[in-house]
Amino acid sequence: MSAVLNFKSHLTELFAQAQRVVAPDSSVEILLERPKQSAHGDYACNLAMQLTKVMRKPPREIAQALIAALPASAVVEKVEIAGAGFINVFITTAAKQAVVGGVLQAATAYGRSTVGAGRKVGVEFVSANPTGPLHVGHGRGAAVGDCLCSLLDAAGWDVTREFYYNDAGVQIDNLTLSVQLRCKGITPDDPAWPDAGYRGDYIADVARAYLAKEKVDSDDQHAQASGDPEDAEAIRHFAVAYLRREQDLDLKAFGVHFDVFSLESSLYTGGKVKATVAALVASGHTYEQDDALWLRTTDFGDDKDRVMRKTDGGYTYFVPDVAYHNEKWQRGFKRVINEQGADHHSTITRVRAGLQALDVGIPKGWPEYVLHQMVTVLKDGAEVKISKRAGSYVTLRDLIEEVGCDATRYFLAARHPDTQLVFDIDLAKSKSNENPVYYIQYAHARIHTVLSQWAGELELLKHADVSLLDSEYETTLLQKLIDYPQAIETAAQDLAPHQIAFYLKDLAADFHSYYNASRFLVDDEKLKLARLALIAATAQVMRNGLALLGVSAPQHM
Repeated sequence: MSAVLNFKSHLTELFAQAQRVVAPDSSVEILLERPKQSAHGDYACNLAMQLTKVMRKPPREIAQALIAALPASAVVEKVEIAGAGFINVFITTAAKQAVVGGVLQAATAYGRSTVGAGRKVGVEFVSANPTGPLHVGHGRGAAVGDCLCSLLDAAGWDVTREFYYNDAGVQIDNLTLSVQLRCKGITPDDPAWPDAGYRGDYIADVARAYLAKEKVDSDDQHAQASGDPEDAEAIRHFAVAYLRREQDLDLKAFGVHFDVFSLESSLYTGGKVKATVAALVASGHTYEQDDALWLRTTDFGDDKDRVMRKTDGGYTYFVPDVAYHNEKWQRGFKRVINEQGADHHSTITRVRAGLQALDVGIPKGWPEYVLHQMVTVLKDGAEVKISKRAGSYVTLRDLIEEVGCDATRYFLAARHPDTQLVFDIDLAKSKSNENPVYYIQYAHARIHTVLSQWAGELELLKHADVSLLDSEYETTLLQKLIDYPQAIETAAQDLAPHQIAFYLKDLAADFHSYYNASRFLVDDEKLKLARLALIAATAQVMRNGLALLGVSAPQHM
């Protein structure tokens, strides 16, 4: 039989067809869950109980009607009514076993879907100020954001990865002054050093490069240092370009790329901030008070109104954010997701309020936000707080150099973004089952070793007699492979990349249990091919899942 690669989606469509027959005027969402006990089937649906108010009939009676209206399916063994009206669905053993061939046939496409239907989504992440090296918090944003993009892409969305540079404002002024002072031989130990100045050794690196009249030339930025320590504007331009290049190198080492780079400064030079302020004034949602311009954000759910233009004539930081997001909307992004640090939480309401006040059709909850909490780095049981290069924090580059890209990416993405993360360097470097990265990669390497010892044609495995896969360990592993497409859909829907990390750890655990309890290169040729096909399919799913996290799948360890 041909493999159904997503049972949950398949059954959802069957129930949708039955619903159209039984309750054609209803629009109840169809929900399918895994029963806690295998005796209750493979999937349980509560649609009958959801339709009770609409149809005004007992749920068990509705359940019977739904079952009678379910289209025939080769993958469904039987359907039963349980309890108050749950519908339990049992999948045929043959359908589960056929997933092995389906995985091997689909290869890297296994788990991908068309849920997104090619719709555009813009995902902004990292978006660090170009004032220094990327820190571990930026690294968490990079790992979560990049995996989120991969998930959405796998779920059928047309994803654009975007980095927004805050290359204007007070922090850039502080950067410029810090580099200028270094150019003049003044160090952070000097009493003349400003409190807001940047103290890391990287500032001295920028100053040396500037005085040496170096040229910065990378993907989208170019700067030629004049070497004049009195030319603050030249220093500003060079320092931003230099540090942007450094951040780009960090991101490339981390395996993260972007499709679009947007600059805050361009919103000013291009007149977009001025135009946005004019549009907000014209909307009637602003007022003058205390020599400042205010936006009446309380009209849109904020707890108090916010200043847009300060008494000195400068704009507050959320104003260019409103202009920037309005520009995204004008670019055609009906869905935008911002992955940012939790310290951005206070800006969400006012940015959304500003976009609502523009009255250009932007929906109320636009854009969406995924906020990540801080990262604490431990080594030898103690917290690591500083890097010599950065001066006041641990850099992403430090972490990559210490534990490698794979472990860094996995650990930073493996917890829910909204939880505090403790990054244990010793655990990330350990070669033990307690290290989830090692545990998963070791499972993949084990499979490769077995397949190498067999040394047969992998094409043979696509046609193996999978009906022989009937042990408890094999049934468990089959079920885990079946769950993978739904794991992607759910993680993409929940904007929760850590769910893939959890899935892979569970998959590795099921494989290791199977490996420890079984022999693969047995004399029985049919049984041997069936078992090898199952572990080859397992390896394929591991590779697919690790790729979503940006983690490699080594063949040897």
